[in-house]
Amino acid sequence: MSVRAHQVLEACDLVVGYKTYLELIDDVIKGKKTLATGMTKEVDRVQAALDAALGGNVCALVSGGDAGIYAMAGLVLEMLALKKIACNTGDKGGLCVEVVPGIPALAAGAALLGAPLTHDFATVSLSDLLTPWEMIEKRLDAAAQADFVINIYNPKSKKRDWQLRRAMEIILKHRSGTTPVGIVTGAMRDNQKVALCALKDLDKAEVGMQSIVIVGNSSTFIYNDFMITPRGYSKKYDI
Repeated sequence: MSVRAHQVLEACDLVVGYKTYLELIDDVIKGKKTLATGMTKEVDRVQAALDAALGGNVCALVSGGDAGIYAMAGLVLEMLALKKIACNTGDKGGLCVEVVPGIPALAAGAALLGAPLTHDFATVSLSDLLTPWEMIEKRLDAAAQADFVINIYNPKSKKRDWQLRRAMEIILKHRSGTTPVGIVTGAMRDNQKVALCALKDLDKAEVGMQSIVIVGNSSTFIYNDFMITPRGYSKKYDI
């Protein structure tokens, strides 16, 4: 968590968030008024935060990782626009809104793996709750064909247990089965796990909703358990 995030949480009157995220920061928000909602209640969560803020409360809406990456910042701003609520204009009755940057799973996971994102990469979520699966397949295929390193969010859950295998099959059309894959679960948390496997074995790996899966490109390699994607320095300079 960033220093700025700590400062905001210390200053706020109310903290709103998914119940699991609030539990993760329990030691930071002790004594604060909180409002927790369950999975798929994102709209209700944002509405509650907006109502509290419009009522004069200093309110923090928390997300895991970075609020702007598969998280709540976009929905907050979208709802402000749809409801035509003034923000950051100084108008009476408007809101002051700040998006506080955090550390996304792709950055935390990459750091634990070594340097897999040193060159161009694409990020795709396998959750089809809000995005049609056909579109997810197109994006995976395009990213694999273009030789991007691929970050996979929301790779697997109890209800969505086949999408990761399908993603593996799509990427294998354009990439060797021995391509390195890094799997980081619970990055920087108490349940942290870091593992490496070959792309052809990804469907057998231990993966869950707290996992980030990073599929290397054609030049990614493993050295002493570090996953490394060269930027191209060795081709241009004598190193």
